[in-house]
Amino acid sequence: MPENGFSAETFFGDGGGLTYSDFILLPGHISFSANEVDLETNLTKNLRIKRPIVSSPMDTVTESKMAIYLALLGGIGIIHYNNSIEEQAKEVKLVKRFENGFITDPVTLSPENTISDVDKIKKTYGFSGIPITEDGTLKTRLIGIVTRRDIDFEVDRTKKLREVMVTGLVTADAGISLAEGNKILKESKKGKLPLVDKEGRLATLMSRTDLLKNEDFPFASKNKEKQLLVGAAISTRDEDKDRLKELVDAGADVIVIDASQGDSIYQHNMIKYIKSNYPDIEVVGGNVVTAKQCKSLIDKGVDALRIGMGSGSICITQNAMAVGRAQGSAVYHCAKVAREYAGIPVIADGGIANIGYIVKALSLGSSTVMLGAMLAGTSEAPGDYYYEGGTRLKKYRGMASLEAMEKGGDKRYYADEDKIKIAQGVSGTVVDKGSVSHFGEYIIKSLLHAMQNLGYKTIKELHNGLYDGTLSFEARSPTAQGEGAIHDLHSYTSPDTALFYPPDRKKGVIF
Repeated sequence: MPENGFSAETFFGDGGGLTYSDFILLPGHISFSANEVDLETNLTKNLRIKRPIVSSPMDTVTESKMAIYLALLGGIGIIHYNNSIEEQAKEVKLVKRFENGFITDPVTLSPENTISDVDKIKKTYGFSGIPITEDGTLKTRLIGIVTRRDIDFEVDRTKKLREVMVTGLVTADAGISLAEGNKILKESKKGKLPLVDKEGRLATLMSRTDLLKNEDFPFASKNKEKQLLVGAAISTRDEDKDRLKELVDAGADVIVIDASQGDSIYQHNMIKYIKSNYPDIEVVGGNVVTAKQCKSLIDKGVDALRIGMGSGSICITQNAMAVGRAQGSAVYHCAKVAREYAGIPVIADGGIANIGYIVKALSLGSSTVMLGAMLAGTSEAPGDYYYEGGTRLKKYRGMASLEAMEKGGDKRYYADEDKIKIAQGVSGTVVDKGSVSHFGEYIIKSLLHAMQNLGYKTIKELHNGLYDGTLSFEARSPTAQGEGAIHDLHSYTSPDTALFYPPDRKKGVIF
């Protein structure tokens, strides 16, 4: 036993269900700077990423935009399957074809749109350089561009864009290299460079701002061909074998078999099929929460395990089905058996209410952490923002909510043929968190400092401390939890309290 606190083996050894709020990690010795911490980790047995962040395959969390930015930050996104085969494959292709500096799906307007339409785009997406095509779509010829300098001092925001747009454009042929485009941008001193096809239609857009970002993503998750890494989810249904083929052809690096209870004959058969037909693709099995379940999927050949059942903020499985496990105990026991049994990494999926919980999940043996609610409110998440009571929100729903199941999410719960749908999730809203490119960096910086406080330079060292007993745990009473949060102030200002202090579920207020 450590001098203070308890080892994980002792702390989790009595068989009781514990989760992230129930314990705190005791500090270690600091002998290095936060910048010396290396967060590189295994996503699967054969695939490494620079940052331990994975986005959940939910239809309000991960499509190509989320996957692109997470990969740029060093993590990876998992594209959801609540869509057609063609749509999911297209999202994977958008990630694989992405080259920083090229905007492959630019927002366009027509000459008949107004300056106020540009204002709306600026408010929603954060940019105001808009190409103008004949009818406002990519199907017609490019005829102009509107940038911030063209409209900043216009008082009349109802003015048509044809009155303010610039028509003397500097363009280039679609297909040029990033270096060639960069040279043209430098020589022309323009902020945007439209790339057009032979018919004069806009194909892609290059931005001077995005080119400068090339130096901002040194930890990007890429394969040997310098393409961004991306994963995709499938169900255990036989018809998803067709989906699997298209996803592999599209370039998916990892396939996540998405099931709420992963230890099933259906998943066993799907793992066997994937390994027999696509031996080079990495496979993540799950979800599981017990040692027996883990061994069952490992024996079938999975390359990683996804841990969690009923712990997500929009999941009600534990209440509705009386089945599941407290997430802290699930991660610890599953990671332990996966490490000892086959050296298989695990993904902690669910229950991550704040950045501290990411640290705790890693400290319990997970190699990566899957985020849903924390990423759902970012601008890269699918869906549009709207206002409610003066607060800017986005929808966030569980894949077992009635709303999601109507779109196909019930494949995850073996319920797509049921006449009566049994909800195991809810639909809700989350607050706008801005761009994941900034929010993600904030998370990563916090993880670097947390590792420094614990006294471990790498996730591997952290796991070694977990299993040799030198990483110390201590229980937290409800009073201790309150003490560790903001308290005894009349008012306060915080960068974003939601990142650190989840709402008290009984009171519905911030601690």
